[in-house]
Amino acid sequence: MILSDILKDSNYKLTQFSAEKVKFLEENITVRETRGKDTPYINCLVRKKEIKLTPEEAVRQLYVMVLIQDFGYPTDRMELEYAVSFGREKKRADIVIFDRDRTTSPYIMVELKKPKLKDGKEQLKSYCNATGAPIGIWSNGDSISFYHRKDPNYFEDIPSIPREDQKLSEILSERWTIEDLIEKDKLVSERKSLKDLILEMEDEVLANAGVDVFEELFKLIFTKLFDEMESGRNRSRHLEFRNYGDTESELKTKIQRLFDQSKKKWEGVFTDDAKIMLTPSHLSVCVSSLQDVKLFNSNLDVVDEAFEYLINKSSKGEKGQYFTPRY
Repeated sequence: MILSDILKDSNYKLTQFSAEKVKFLEENITVRETRGKDTPYINCLVRKKEIKLTPEEAVRQLYVMVLIQDFGYPTDRMELEYAVSFGREKKRADIVIFDRDRTTSPYIMVELKKPKLKDGKEQLKSYCNATGAPIGIWSNGDSISFYHRKDPNYFEDIPSIPREDQKLSEILSERWTIEDLIEKDKLVSERKSLKDLILEMEDEVLANAGVDVFEELFKLIFTKLFDEMESGRNRSRHLEFRNYGDTESELKTKIQRLFDQSKKKWEGVFTDDAKIMLTPSHLSVCVSSLQDVKLFNSNLDVVDEAFEYLINKSSKGEKGQYFTPRY
């Protein structure tokens, strides 16, 4: 039995997983007849028993393989269907990885039950907040998102999760060049659009930020394009439109300085005294969402779709002509 048959009527996909992992899972499927119908089962890598292979379970078993083979986590640090208490109610997290030293404390929560990002992220945030887990992953087998829980109010995107032998701080402080950005562009690796990221930022912080969303996002995209251009001209230069473990106030100072430089390079788009109006905490979330995206010389339709959404939302189209600065 092939996995595509099991997933065909669901919202789950297999694009996040290698052909080798898919093949391994398919080769280990057993089929039983239940009420006159063939029902697939798989021997769970963590629970060590046969489990009915639903679309969600297929994606879960594949992601368990990713955690073991790609990130080095042993199964004795994992639990599936982990009970999370919300008062009298209990819900079950798809996968939890426990802290190496505090072996009963959740370190990474993985949410696969909700195949749509907005629903999945809300579920994941509730699990992380209830357990104190600092890292969360959401995937539907097609798109994937990695988050760092800074506090109950803010979850920031991170490029990946730490390997078993790494610390989270190593992931957050890793210096990136333009080559790293090209290689790890999350529009490709996470299979998202820039519009998806903007919608996520709106849900996370911008809807209640008390600022002109179009204006502030345009400033950030404008600044990021400048940063990518500078690193494109000097391939060894480290990108500056990134949070390398800066405090929120340090990050805002750095991004404002970069914005000021971009205004001098491309005059006439913003006034000389224009400032980034987002609070340091809101800006930090937005930078984390955009920092792993390659904008310059990317498919212009990607940027165009995002700006069309913002322009229609704000009815402020006067800056739309500038969204791909020329140099």
